[in-house]
Amino acid sequence: MSSIRSRRAVAAVAGGLGFALVLTACSSGDSGGGSDASGDTTADCADFEVYGDLSGKEVDVYTGIVTPEDTPYMDSYKPFEECTGAKIVYTGDKAFETQILVRAKAGNPPDIAIVPQPGLLQQLVATGAAVEAPADVAANVDEFWGEDWKAYGSVDGTFYAAPSGASVKSLVWYSPTEFADSGYEVPTTLDDLMALTEQIQSDGKVPWCAGIGSGEATGWPITDWMEDFMLRLSGPEVYDQWVNHEIPFNSPESEAALDGVGDYLKNPDFVNGGLGDVTSIATTTFQDGGLPILEGTCSLHRQASFYASNFPEGTTVAEDGDVFAFYLPGETEEDHPVLGGGEFNLAFSDAPEVQAFQTYLSSDLWANTKATISSEATGGGWISANTGLDVANLTNPIDQLAAGILQDPNTVFRFDGSDMMPAAVGSNAFWKQATNWITGQSTKETVDNIEAAWPAS
Repeated sequence: MSSIRSRRAVAAVAGGLGFALVLTACSSGDSGGGSDASGDTTADCADFEVYGDLSGKEVDVYTGIVTPEDTPYMDSYKPFEECTGAKIVYTGDKAFETQILVRAKAGNPPDIAIVPQPGLLQQLVATGAAVEAPADVAANVDEFWGEDWKAYGSVDGTFYAAPSGASVKSLVWYSPTEFADSGYEVPTTLDDLMALTEQIQSDGKVPWCAGIGSGEATGWPITDWMEDFMLRLSGPEVYDQWVNHEIPFNSPESEAALDGVGDYLKNPDFVNGGLGDVTSIATTTFQDGGLPILEGTCSLHRQASFYASNFPEGTTVAEDGDVFAFYLPGETEEDHPVLGGGEFNLAFSDAPEVQAFQTYLSSDLWANTKATISSEATGGGWISANTGLDVANLTNPIDQLAAGILQDPNTVFRFDGSDMMPAAVGSNAFWKQATNWITGQSTKETVDNIEAAWPAS
């Protein structure tokens, strides 16, 4: 489970993992990384010859991804094990984010860690224990990912870690039936989004519903809203400056972004459909925030791709189903900023077997193998920004939508900002002040208070 989801107590994709991966004979006649009619996964060992014979070698993988999401990961490693002879030792630990730093500083790191944020990656590199990614990994990243993703896996100009899984946050959930019956069209610009909101309101309905309750993490959905609007109103370069505190949190651009969110969430005519007034946003859990779409009491809900798992069992999530989502548009149709998250495979050893496994994890072969296994095991819930990923290997419509957004050549991807800010800000002041803001605090006081919480060094 990615850090964003674990820290914010997001419900995991429902359903058991009653799935056994069976590797049939690895021969050059098999079809690589696919599934046969019985559901067994086959491996074309010709695809693995480049890695050589690694019999007797072990690669230790350490991660915060635990059950039930760990099984598809381990199963995706089996073709590499079967065809090279190496053994991959997978350890999932809910305390990963703390323990990986302890292990790195103590000189006892794993061979590879699946790191859920660029900020943590930077801290691990600073320990001196991490090693630069080999040339083959860099070549795969150059081929299959954009420069923005490679930059997140780099520290001070040196490339360390290839991206792995990804998530898309820039989505708006809606009812396809309501849109068809009411003649609403999916917006392609921010102006279109506001026009749609006003049209829904003029039809006598409350357009938006939202919830930001999340226990000690209450307020985090507002941070995602604000980050999306920072990207859209000020652009990726200013967004980067803001996240890195090269401009203050209470800059004019920051105020404009939060006010842009307020045009929706603090307008009593636009919220909170089926749940209450503006202040009810703070007392509604984020899990419940979008459910009124199914009841017809609200029309729009901004939330990430993972939200599909929060709808009740039996809900059809599809373009022609009960609910679906569309991309939160940019200022123009040509603008395509995307807010999201992801993981990175960081190595602490340059042993040949480690470099070989790193290279496999950075390939389109692994991305397609992992996508196929996740689709068969859990019905989906995993995507990658790897452009070599065949969207046809994703059976979940939301996964297909999100992967298509990530693969769009016009997409400019940016990582969740609060996850990259110091903890005193990103997972404390930002959440708390956002909650105060939705319950009545002014934009200026909100951004000033967050700026005051930024550590001096």
